[in-house]
Amino acid sequence: MRRVLTLVFEPDQAYRCSPRVALRPEPFGALAYDFGTRRLSFLKTKLLVEVVRALEVQPDVHSTLVAAGVPDDQRPSYLKALEGLARNGTIERRD
Repeated sequence: MRRVLTLVFEPDQAYRCSPRVALRPEPFGALAYDFGTRRLSFLKTKLLVEVVRALEVQPDVHSTLVAAGVPDDQRPSYLKALEGLARNGTIERRD
């Protein structure tokens, strides 16, 4: 029997950009390249890039969104984007 690993995104926890991932700035935001999986992801806004970089120093995702200046009405879409980045391994939980 094959086990399926389910990763749950928990915005009340601390995250970071995976050490396997390199962010390359682009006019629209950034390209995120995972050297482990060779997966390329697009961070479609400069603010999302700021959020991903700020994850390392904030106690949780919600604090990161506040510190980065994400407007209240845009936070649900940023949480959804971060959930996708967590699912594909671009960001990961930290202790």
